[in-house]
Amino acid sequence: MNETVELRRSWRSSIASIGVKHMRETGKEVRRNRFIGYTFLLPNIIGFLLFICFPVGASFLMSFTEWNGFGDIQFTGLSNYVRLWSDETFRISLLNSLIMTGVSVPVTLLLAILAAVALNKGLRGIKIFRTAIFLPHITATIAVAVVWQLLYNPTMGPINGMLRSLGVDHPPTWLASTHWALISVIIVSIWHSIGYYMVLYLAGLQGIPKDLYEAAEIDGAGKVSQFRKITVPMLSPVIFFTIIMGIINSFKVFDLVFVLTKGGPGRSTHMLVYDIYYTAFQRFEYGYASAMAYVLFAIILVITLIQFRGQKRWVNYS
Repeated sequence: MNETVELRRSWRSSIASIGVKHMRETGKEVRRNRFIGYTFLLPNIIGFLLFICFPVGASFLMSFTEWNGFGDIQFTGLSNYVRLWSDETFRISLLNSLIMTGVSVPVTLLLAILAAVALNKGLRGIKIFRTAIFLPHITATIAVAVVWQLLYNPTMGPINGMLRSLGVDHPPTWLASTHWALISVIIVSIWHSIGYYMVLYLAGLQGIPKDLYEAAEIDGAGKVSQFRKITVPMLSPVIFFTIIMGIINSFKVFDLVFVLTKGGPGRSTHMLVYDIYYTAFQRFEYGYASAMAYVLFAIILVITLIQFRGQKRWVNYS
């Protein structure tokens, strides 16, 4: 009997020692794997801290100062933010950005979803049309702007040449006109962005079960009714995402304006980001430009929060 008890005790102690040893080895392996993982992540973390976090934090502090890149930095408190209220150029830039967003985003998304629906077919050669619509988005923005400058040329451009051939005696001067310059930039922005959003909508359309459309056809629903009652509700998460991205991208537009118009003629195409660039790197008012950047951030943040608050009413995740 005593021998049996001793055997059981030794067996239990052996099991316990094996378990402790296994736990120690497992713990060492977990720590080693974690260290290896952080080692691989370290370059990206360092880059994020140096090129994202540090500049963002420095620009926030700089927004409360006055500095031209030389000499001492002077702390001015909220004077840069107060100055924005009386800055006419800033108000014009804000208005132009709002017009840009209010026109380009709905038009771009509408054309993109219509293109996605039209190209969501298994027809032969359909990939060629998808590529043709997506190609402008992957083309360098500078190259796109230069080509459209030639197209918009008032005297030699093909757009005005076509309008004259149709009987328009005095076609618009496009980028040279204070009335048409902003519209011209919006047209280029729409043309350049449709392909990106079309691909997102195509991915969403291909995830919609075909059974829904077949059941709708059996019930006698037409194409328009299917689009309204099936396609749009099922695509609502993608639509919500594209609206947010479209608004952010439209407020951030810079390269098109820089190449096409440089904010002109006059201030007709001054956008917020271009105004920030001009203030910082042409007038060397880094503190004031930083304040403008954080106001832009606040505007985008408020719009995004409102969208997230309202998406519960119309976005269908089921």
